[in-house]
Amino acid sequence: MLLLVLGLAVFIGAHLFTRARGVRAGLIARLGEGPYKGLYSLVSLIGLVLIVLGWRTAPYVELWSPPVWTRHLAPLLVWPAFVLIFSAHLPGHIRAKAKHPMLAGLKLWATAHLIANGDLASVILFGSLLAYGVVARIALKRDERAHGAPARPASWQNDVIAAVIGTAAFLLFGAFLHPLLIGKPAFGM
Repeated sequence: MLLLVLGLAVFIGAHLFTRARGVRAGLIARLGEGPYKGLYSLVSLIGLVLIVLGWRTAPYVELWSPPVWTRHLAPLLVWPAFVLIFSAHLPGHIRAKAKHPMLAGLKLWATAHLIANGDLASVILFGSLLAYGVVARIALKRDERAHGAPARPASWQNDVIAAVIGTAAFLLFGAFLHPLLIGKPAFGM
């Protein structure tokens, strides 16, 4: 369980570090933008690896027993989460309406997993990421009130691309990577 908590601290800490604009700007000035992004990506990847290792080695401690139907609901909620995450990189109507689709996708993904899992490791993992998503969204909303929201050009073609890529990634991850990395099937449970 310690690896899971350490991984969450590293991953979420790296993402919260970007909010410390002055310190971040100083680090970018010293390292350069490319090396800073590389370091940020490396730290985030280390956090993800620790999360996966921590998840796989965490003891199963049941807090409650979710109804069986919640395991079928989770994929239905995770699918649009994948589409939201991909739409964050494509200027379309989805991105414009969601404002911060990466965070919306993260929150939807975490909520889906909290609904379907009642063990301690799940509550720690998905609860932490859901809390991070809520806090990050509140901080971004505060920034937008103070400085104005960025312009959001929209294209239906990009929405279609986000939906196709998001759906393909959802199916591939659920069918192959989820069982490989997490050790549990995502579909047909």
